[in-house]
Formats: sequence, structure tokens, C-alpha cells
Amino acid sequence: MMWAILRRDIALLLGGGRRGGALLPVLFFLAVAMLYPFAVGPDAKLLARTGGGVVWVAALLAAILPLDRLVEPDLEAGFFDQWALRGLAEEWTCSLRILAHWLSFAVPLMLATPIAAVLLGLSGDQLLTLEMGLLAGTPGLAALGVAVAAITAGLRGGAALAGLLVMPLAVPLLVFGAGSLLPGGTGGIALTGAVSLVLVALAPFAAGAAIRAARE
Repeated sequence: MMWAILRRDIALLLGGGRRGGALLPVLFFLAVAMLYPFAVGPDAKLLARTGGGVVWVAALLAAILPLDRLVEPDLEAGFFDQWALRGLAEEWTCSLRILAHWLSFAVPLMLATPIAAVLLGLSGDQLLTLEMGLLAGTPGLAALGVAVAAITAGLRGGAALAGLLVMPLAVPLLVFGAGSLLPGGTGGIALTGAVSLVLVALAPFAAGAAIRAARE
């Protein structure tokens, strides 16, 4: 049953054309990378020095785009109730939702990152470091998104509130991830992975508790 739920979650988040599906975060991500050089000018050294940080900010904003579809529609439709009646705890369903969210937004973004790197003038070494950092950090972004979406589900303006909550909570991931691109900052990837692992471990319990509270 868990495999069936995961396939369903991935299909819903990929969208099948609904509100752009997985294509919208990728287009947004590439649009940020395309417009940033126009904002700061053609200085190649400046772009190479700051481009990695811009990619991380764009990845965060792309992760926020589907927050309103992560939990609230299934909570309103009663799917979490049905899964609970079948003996599947909310923590497990939220873990599957985190994996589905990561597969639907992070993997396409990582595939699009080489294009963003070309637009920003990043070197091959910087691209490799950036990809490794995104691989380590995007699971944390996905976990944070699902947890906050569960906490704000059912609230008026919940989607906007979720976005506002995710941004400050994601600051450590952005700081360590972007910092790994600085000279001597290779330890930033390990720190990004550590923060991401903590978020992945804690998020299912926070999201599960929020869903149970919303049902009562």
C-alpha cells in the first residue's frame, strides 16, 4: 500500500498539467538564473562569486511553490483518515509525501542546474559542488515544506503563511549550501547534509502531529 501511495503522491505533485506540475518550479528556477545577470551586470567574476547563492535561493523558492498542494487537499478530502483506518500512521504517510515532494521538485531542479550554471558563468568545479550541495540539502527543503504545509493546513491564507514560515527556517541550509562554494568552504556540504538529515528525521513527526490535531 505504501508503494501505491508514493506513486499517487508523485503523480499528483508532477501534476499531469495541473498548475504546471513539476514544470513550473523548473521554469521559475531557470527564470531567476536568467534574470540575475541582467540585474547585476555582465561582470563575470561577480556572477561566478554570487551565482551559487542565487541558485540556492531559487531552489528554495521553487520548493515553496507547491506547498498548497502537499497536505491540505488530502486532509480536506479525508485521505489521511482513510489511511489511518487502514493502520498507516500519519508519520509514514508524511514520510512518503516528503519523498514524493523531493522527487517532484529537487530532481528536475538538479537536472536543470547545469543550464543555470551556464547562465551564471559558473565553472565546472563550482557546478559539481553546487550539485552535491543540492543533493545534500534539498531533502531538508522537502521535509521542511511538508511539515510547514501540515502545520498551516486549514488556516486562512495557509499557503502564504507556509511560505513565510519556510523561508527563515531554511536559512541554515542556504547558508551552508551557498557557503560550500566559497574558497575553503568544502565542509559546507557536510553541514548542509547534517541539517537536512535532522529535518528529514523530525519533519514526519511534526507533520503527523499537526494532521492529527487538524482532524480533532
